[in-house]
Amino acid sequence: MSELAFFLGCIIPNRMPEIEKAARLSAERLGITLSDMGGASCCPAPGVMKSFDQTLWLKLAARNLSIAEAMGCDIVTLCNGCYGTLKDASMELREDPALCASVCEALRPKGYDLAVVPDVYHFVEYLYHTYGVDALRERVTTPLSYKVAVHYGCHLLKPTKYRQGASSERPTFFDELVEVTGATSIPYAEKASCCGAGGGVRSGLKDISLAMAQKKVDSIKGADCIVTPCPFCHMQLEQVADIPVLHYVQLLALSLGVQPGEMGLEVLP
Repeated sequence: MSELAFFLGCIIPNRMPEIEKAARLSAERLGITLSDMGGASCCPAPGVMKSFDQTLWLKLAARNLSIAEAMGCDIVTLCNGCYGTLKDASMELREDPALCASVCEALRPKGYDLAVVPDVYHFVEYLYHTYGVDALRERVTTPLSYKVAVHYGCHLLKPTKYRQGASSERPTFFDELVEVTGATSIPYAEKASCCGAGGGVRSGLKDISLAMAQKKVDSIKGADCIVTPCPFCHMQLEQVADIPVLHYVQLLALSLGVQPGEMGLEVLP
């Protein structure tokens, strides 16, 4: 059984607890232990904090990493933005010992340290590269028949130097994970486009942000639902979509035999 430090971030516990429930139920059926990170804070958000103060962004991210290090675990998260921050911070600290030493010096007076910098996974990345597609397929008990419009999101794929085997132009791993559940990933014109929420666009230019999301959704034809690995993308897309939007762990949970009501989910038409 694998144990991972479970980084929830901000949006899921505050606005989408049903995603957390689906993840925990799925992990239980897969033999994965998700251990809570007591005292964890905002990641902090890569598109906002990092743009204004990269040093503070790194120190706050390192504090979260140090909590997982004290647990003796690597981190797994369900959010592209949290993944983007924590993965990139982890890699930067590993690549630059002097930078890591400087950050640790700032953290020690508060009781935090990083003797070993933990690795960071997005849950879908962990399932694909570490757990394995074949092993996951063996656990599916209730194959689904939905036609799915897959949305990857930006931070899951970029920067490519810190992403495990991911092509940012024509990725397939998330489509494969969706199809493990029995669902079919359908093509659509704006599949590779941003949802419009990140980088402060949603906060500063909401009309443009929603127009980007609308363009993406309008290009989807014949899908029963949209599936995303990110609660922020999820929140953005469901504002304009005329079909249900699901986080991947909700789709996965259904295929593992979890009943919709167990995770606060309505049955799809």
